[in-house]
Amino acid sequence: MTGLFADDSEQIDRRTSRSICDAVGERLQQSLRPEPRLPTHLEELVKELRKLDRDGSAH
Repeated sequence: MTGLFADDSEQIDRRTSRSICDAVGERLQQSLRPEPRLPTHLEELVKELRKLDRDGSAH
């Protein structure tokens, strides 16, 4: 029966595997990092501006 690891020359050691996993994990964390949130008072001002913009465009 031929398995995924039939050729021993293709295997990597634990240290190399761990390094690869760590590097992939770091890159994923950087790519999937959530957008930074505005401070609460700035979020409230943005909401107010959006409301004024919607109300103003209706006229």
